[in-house]
Amino acid sequence: MRSWLRHLAGTGRLEVARAGISLEFELAAVASRLDGSKACWFPRPGGHTIPVVAGFTAHRGWMAEAMGVDESGLLVRFRQAVEQPLKCKEVPGAEAPVQRVVQRELDIRTLLPIPRHNEHDSAPYITAGLVIARNPKTGIQNVSINRIQVNAARRMAILMLPRHLMAFYRNAEAQGEALSVAVVIGVDPLTLLASQAVLPVDTDELEIAGALHGRPLPVVKCVSSEVRVPAEAEIVIEGRILPGVRELEGPFGEFPKYYSPQDQREVIEIDCVTHRERPIYHTIIPAGMEHLLLGGIPREATLLAHLQRSFTNVIDVRLAAGGVCRYHLYVQIAKKSEGEAKNVILGAFG
Repeated sequence: MRSWLRHLAGTGRLEVARAGISLEFELAAVASRLDGSKACWFPRPGGHTIPVVAGFTAHRGWMAEAMGVDESGLLVRFRQAVEQPLKCKEVPGAEAPVQRVVQRELDIRTLLPIPRHNEHDSAPYITAGLVIARNPKTGIQNVSINRIQVNAARRMAILMLPRHLMAFYRNAEAQGEALSVAVVIGVDPLTLLASQAVLPVDTDELEIAGALHGRPLPVVKCVSSEVRVPAEAEIVIEGRILPGVRELEGPFGEFPKYYSPQDQREVIEIDCVTHRERPIYHTIIPAGMEHLLLGGIPREATLLAHLQRSFTNVIDVRLAAGGVCRYHLYVQIAKKSEGEAKNVILGAFG
């Protein structure tokens, strides 16, 4: 992440805010004003010693640039990485920048500068954390980004959708066991993007990240569990999703620009936090272009591959920002006969 931020700064795409901007709404408001045009660095937010950065993947062209391709080659390059993953390279803790500092006695509410983004959000939220867990049955990892509400000094509520992480948790909970997880904050753009790949269960998204980088991704074993995390990340929150425990979570302003309602959610109990010396905290502004593109580009790559398997005249696809990069799909075709477009539309829904 740090080298990418230096690159953005060197090319006039990283704005520095005034020191001391409030973590309560103001930081999110400033970042939103720059959405899609510049990333923003916030020194001493709310008086905190750890700086916050937002918006460093908020432009489609920047993502292509990080991959080393033209924007027209973005989806093909991502799909290549999905189809040809690289095994991670494990390094000892002594060589992992993210384990330079280990915090065991902590209050997460004061340790990290976690913003409250929207007016009616129930609490400060971690929005750019890669949640990494191991399948209890196979040991293979899954990576996802989940919204996480800070509830207390060592407790956080997590929204899990009915996907791989939820399946892992249910398997553990059925045995009366907690599920060990790591919440990784502050990774490079390609690792962020890889976390959103549309994959079958028991496919490790960190291996997709390695393929995007063109080299095995360095990982390190967590201090308190068997979970492996990117060794060059900024911050890792190590903990366990507790069995049989639920706490209120929400409301929270989500990607469609509506608030999701309050409900009972699963709970993470924090065991420790590791981080770099002088770490940087990354937040994603909900419903901003960084949020939308990170979810949209991997979906586009999957849709393009799906359509091109059936229709040789499909050239490109785009999930439009007007549909929050989820709901409005454009498909470019080389039309040769009447009725082709209709067939492609039906194929996209298939």
